[in-house]
Amino acid sequence: MMRHLQARLERVARGTVEIWLPYSDRVTQQQDGFHGGAMGAVADIAGGYAGLTVAPEGMEVVTAEYKINFLGSFQGGALRATGRVVKAGRRLIVTAAEVVHVDEQGRTAPCALMQQTLVPVPKTY
Repeated sequence: MMRHLQARLERVARGTVEIWLPYSDRVTQQQDGFHGGAMGAVADIAGGYAGLTVAPEGMEVVTAEYKINFLGSFQGGALRATGRVVKAGRRLIVTAAEVVHVDEQGRTAPCALMQQTLVPVPKTY
C-alpha cells in the first residue's frame, strides 16, 4: 500500500512512527483534495507501525478496528501522519494517529485524528 500511495517512512522510535504522503493523482478525490481513504490508510499505517515497535518478539500486528475523524481536505503539499502507542498490552495495543497537511511553505493544518486497536499475531514469514 505504501508503495502504491508513494508514502515514505520518515521517523521510527519506540512507540512512535511518522509517515509522509505526498500529494498526487493517486491520493485525491473529485475536488482534487486529499481523499479520506488516503488519509485513513496513512493513519492506519502510522498507528500500525507504531504498535509494531512495541509488539513482542516474533509477533506482527493487525488492525482490529479504528475510528477516524476527518477535519479537512487540502490540495498540494503532503500529509504527515504521526502514530503513537497509547497503551500496549499482551492482547491489544491501542494507538492514536494525527494526520496534518504540510503546505509548500511548511505551514500545517489538521486533517484527521484516528484511534486504533491492534492485535498482536504470530509472525508467519
